[in-house]
Amino acid sequence: MKIGIVGLGLIGGSMAKASGHVEGSEVYGWDIDMSVTGKAIDEGVISGILEDSLLETMDLVIIALYPKDTIEYVTRRGDLFRKGGLVVDCGGIKELVCDTLEPFAKEKGFRFLGGHPMAGIEYSGFDHSKWTLFKNASMILTPIEKLKDSELEWVSDFFRSLGFGAIKVSTPSAHDRIIAYSSQLAHVVSSAFVKSPSALEHKGFSAGSFRDLTRVARLNEHMWTELFLENKDNLLHEIDSMIGRLVEYRDALESEDKVMLKSLLKEGRERKELLDARQQATVHQEQATVNQEQATANQEK
Repeated sequence: MKIGIVGLGLIGGSMAKASGHVEGSEVYGWDIDMSVTGKAIDEGVISGILEDSLLETMDLVIIALYPKDTIEYVTRRGDLFRKGGLVVDCGGIKELVCDTLEPFAKEKGFRFLGGHPMAGIEYSGFDHSKWTLFKNASMILTPIEKLKDSELEWVSDFFRSLGFGAIKVSTPSAHDRIIAYSSQLAHVVSSAFVKSPSALEHKGFSAGSFRDLTRVARLNEHMWTELFLENKDNLLHEIDSMIGRLVEYRDALESEDKVMLKSLLKEGRERKELLDARQQATVHQEQATVNQEQATANQEK
């Protein structure tokens, strides 16, 4: 299988490295910084440069660019992708990208599928990419038009071969609504939290909670600015909701309402316990599914 990777930063570089471990794959890559592309070739991560002339030979093209750059890249090369081939993006928002590119791809004779790998670290760039980045992570797929069972099986098997532990199918709009809370709000809070003057005096007065809450403040402001603005309404809703909840804690403190403060903290603890229990149940269910699939495969053999 010939695989093309567009954008060789943290995610694209890791996709290229992981794809190289898939038996029978031949990986080509492209990055706007040609020194990065050259480094990927020198390190044996890719077989060569993904020139436009090679797009028609690719079975799968994975695009790891900012959302607007993804749209520009695909629309400018619409006639070059292999007919019947698959193009998957890895951007952090889906509605804008999928609403534009899925119908465009259908018109041009190839398939576009929105994707979002739920994996990453606080550092960016090819130098920080690694082939194990996606181990046990979740890969979200966001088709507008329902995937055929055979298509879903093929795509799921491929991403599982890269190390993903779960494949989740969502709509673009549902993805953007949930990701505004689970990812984008977390980055806003982390960025705001670390700006306190007290942060400069934290050494010796902090443990895991400070480290956890400030980790993603080390973000790429260019990428996250675009993601925030393209998902503005969903993120504004989450920020306003967060402000409202913080005010409850502030008011309880100011009025020294011990009963209310204890109740708010208890609610938070119970919500976390509920989330942990659901997560554990999901892990058990996914493992049971994998075991069943393996048993079925063994019986067929």
